[in-house]
Amino acid sequence: MTDRFDAMRAFVAVCDQQGFAAAARRQDLSASVVTRLVAGLEDHLNVRLLQRTTRSVRLTDAGARFLERARRILAELEEAELSAQDERAAPRGTLTVAAPLLFGRMHVAPLVSRFLDAYPDVRADLRLSDRNANLVEDGLDVAIRIGNLPDSGLVARRLSRTRRALVASPAYLAGHGGPPLHPEDLARHRLIAFEATTVGGVWSFHTPDSRPFEVPVTPHFSTNSGDAAIDHALAGGGVTAALCYQVDIPVRTGALVEVLRDFAPPPAPIQAVFPTSRLLSAKVRAFLDLAEVAAKDWEFLG
Repeated sequence: MTDRFDAMRAFVAVCDQQGFAAAARRQDLSASVVTRLVAGLEDHLNVRLLQRTTRSVRLTDAGARFLERARRILAELEEAELSAQDERAAPRGTLTVAAPLLFGRMHVAPLVSRFLDAYPDVRADLRLSDRNANLVEDGLDVAIRIGNLPDSGLVARRLSRTRRALVASPAYLAGHGGPPLHPEDLARHRLIAFEATTVGGVWSFHTPDSRPFEVPVTPHFSTNSGDAAIDHALAGGGVTAALCYQVDIPVRTGALVEVLRDFAPPPAPIQAVFPTSRLLSAKVRAFLDLAEVAAKDWEFLG
């Protein structure tokens, strides 16, 4: 079994380093040993994992599928060993966290700073993106996500919740006949579409008695940036859909006004997620505990 794990490590290293010689240097082994380990793995599996030429190494389809599983197995092995060595060990190593761009900058980055102050033996890698990364493939310990989870391969710890809001500037509303009173009234307004809140070209609503319905959105301005959408609304460009935490300050100061609140969809959870199969290391447990405390200030319902 040890040889099998060594072979998996060699295979992953070859993929990461894009060559046997570089992988051998990375693992402090000879190139012949790495070659033998990968060849033995292929023999055991009875499948070709890599296509080799004199200049390059390329994954086969079977190799690409096996690579993802090998990464997961090795990660679980490492965490199991750490847990067995000292279950109550102080947090150490590198904590890799992912979060949505704006929410991460506003709330997760300060949380990570407090975490590093509390646990000086931990290093942190914070990755901010509105793309939902693959936790295993991207080597993430934990991700902060907003919304319900479609992936059953993840377990979630609920931290807080937020909801979607439609907002516009007072000047825009005054110049366009006042605020819409029903979602159908949006047809006469300039709409600002942010990709993350305009899925499928529609905005979702609920009637006051909780029946869902959708309204098609023909945007006057569309963008993949939440900041750009909100800035355009602040400048009087029209009505945009945002999550409450994104517009909390401009709504409280009166720079933006929420419209159609009675038709807003139900709140969405803010969650910390991690793979179900992964043992929680001391650093992840400590981060989740601190996140639960910080999240008492994260409920944005307007």
